[in-house]
Amino acid sequence: MNRDEISSLVNKVGETNPGTEKSLGLFKGYIESFLRSNRGARLFSSNTVRAYASDLDSYVRWLERSGVDPLTVSHTQLRGYLADMNMAGYSTSTMNRRLSAVRDLYKWLLDEGIAEQDSAAAIASPKRAKSLPKTLTESEAEAILGVCGGTDVRDMRDRAFLELLYATGARISEISSLDVGDVDLSQRQVRLFGKGSKVRIVPIYKLACERVANYVRDARPILSAKSAREHEHALFLSTRGNRMSADALRTVFERRATESGIGRRVTPHAMRHTFATELLAGGADLRSVQTLLGHSDLSTTQIYTHLTIDRMKAAARQAHPRSE
Repeated sequence: MNRDEISSLVNKVGETNPGTEKSLGLFKGYIESFLRSNRGARLFSSNTVRAYASDLDSYVRWLERSGVDPLTVSHTQLRGYLADMNMAGYSTSTMNRRLSAVRDLYKWLLDEGIAEQDSAAAIASPKRAKSLPKTLTESEAEAILGVCGGTDVRDMRDRAFLELLYATGARISEISSLDVGDVDLSQRQVRLFGKGSKVRIVPIYKLACERVANYVRDARPILSAKSAREHEHALFLSTRGNRMSADALRTVFERRATESGIGRRVTPHAMRHTFATELLAGGADLRSVQTLLGHSDLSTTQIYTHLTIDRMKAAARQAHPRSE
């Protein structure tokens, strides 16, 4: 789509229609109902619901600026929304995410009998360049896992957190939601609550059990004593004794990664990608990795097969005597 085509679409959005302001008021109420519905509240994680709320708020602000009635919006007008985001310089992933939220909303409106047509269903998402997940090398992972060598409560907590993150391949939100009772050290396994409230059991290795056990025995009681709540069941607690949010744990990870000296910025999700890649490289079958990661679609897991193939190619190039 060139700039002239984009400008043309933006200009075709149209002037404010009679009754648009009233429709917008109703539409905002429908969005709240959608986010609270079975489709919004139960099938999506809490993080996804928050993201949908933010993305749909951006869509509503565009509707207000453009004078478009959300209940009679046309396919052309929705292409104008896409063109508007394009002109504003949003990334392909952001545009796709926002369009996904809009599509799900209008499908719900159609299913509920609120809208008579679903103009959003036919809007094609911008194609994004394929990129492989960023993983850690073995030495980088070891450096991050070994950075917490102290004996104070925060070092013990962070050491257990980092080891458990690597041992399970869990999302950071899943680690945040863990209670003490979700970790069965005797069976060496963790119960994780994934997207859509799906539960999965992930086995963990001996060292991860030991570090979690040390934290729960020696450090967590000290942190728990500072909690304002009489019974705080969260596994990972802040210095005030409260459950650590996903953002708080993400900050801990990024700070510890910097302290490790690996020389590049990485996120907790890099641990998840590394977990999956190492399992496949070690001979685990794709279905097992899918289950351990909590992926609903096997195609989501398949991207890691490309990573392992690339690693094998790199190893062959480095080791083979006739490689250049």
